[in-house]
This record gives sequence, C-alpha cells and structure tokens, in this order.
Amino acid sequence: MTTPYAGGRRRIDRVLDPGFVAGLADLELADLRTRRREAEQEEADLSYLRRLLHGRIDIVTAELRHRDPVAAEAAVAEHLADVLADDQRSTRGLGRHLSVEPSRVDEHRRAAEAVVADPLISDVTHRSDAELQSALARLRRHERDVSTNRHAVQTVVDALSAELTRRYRDGSASVDTLLSGQRPPSG
Repeated sequence: MTTPYAGGRRRIDRVLDPGFVAGLADLELADLRTRRREAEQEEADLSYLRRLLHGRIDIVTAELRHRDPVAAEAAVAEHLADVLADDQRSTRGLGRHLSVEPSRVDEHRRAAEAVVADPLISDVTHRSDAELQSALARLRRHERDVSTNRHAVQTVVDALSAELTRRYRDGSASVDTLLSGQRPPSG
C-alpha cells in the first residue's frame, strides 16, 4: 500500500510531509514549480492505481452479480451496462486534467495484484463466493486508502498552484520570464 511515512524516501512521503508546503512564499519560483510537478506526478500515479483497483472491483462485482440467481436472468447487455455505468462511484470529484502520465505503471499494477493474487481476479469463475467477497473487501479497502492519499496529494497540488497564481497575480513572477526561461528579478 502507498501509506505515507514521515521521513520516508518515496515521493508520496515527501509530497505529504507537512514541510513540503511550509514556507511556500519563501521558495524560489523554480523550486515551487519543481514541487508542483512532483506533486502532480504523484497524483497521476495514485489516479492510475485507483483506476486499476476500480477495474478489478468491477470484475469481481460482475462475477458475483452473475452468480446471483435473480441477476442471472437479466440480459448480458444489462450486466455490461451495469459494469460500464460506474454508478457507484462519486461524480463529484475534482475532475482534474492531469498533464502527466503515470510514472510507475508496473509498480502500481503489482501493488493492485498484491492486494488480491492475480489468479483470483483473472479466474473469478473458479473461485467461491466467499473468496470473491473477501477479495472484494480487500480491493475496496485498498481503493479507499489510495483515494484518501490522492485527495491529500490534491490538497498539496492546490496549495502549490495557489502560490504560483498569487505570484503571477501580484507581479512577482511573469509569464514572459516563464517563457524565456529566465529567473525573475529578486526583491
């Protein structure tokens, strides 16, 4: 799991350390941008992991519905519509456009598979209802943890972005300087 640890060496540990956003007004513009890029990358990675987990949750949920005698009578197309409808997830998220791609795809895939051994997910038809319910519970717990961390990282990105916006608004940073690659005047 991506549980952040105080003083840890991973990116999530750094980004969620309170010192990461302490004293933002005193940071050099380049350092502020670097921190925001780092936080945005962590958000992209957590979002990717979350999507992987949602896919596995959908697979197990669809199999459990398929086994339900009442649901078994429903049309196959209706089951597909349920899986794709995504109606159990909140649509009130931040709806962020991420400008970076996930950087640790293999690591996140392995993390998701470690929650529930891959054969359990890839061969759901040969698992008992109890095994699938257990797998579903573990996947949902993991997804909640990832979502909590993702929200915390989004808060960090927002703080960093707000400081950048403030600097552009008050003139201590300029778009011309950004485009030319020069350092803004100090003072």
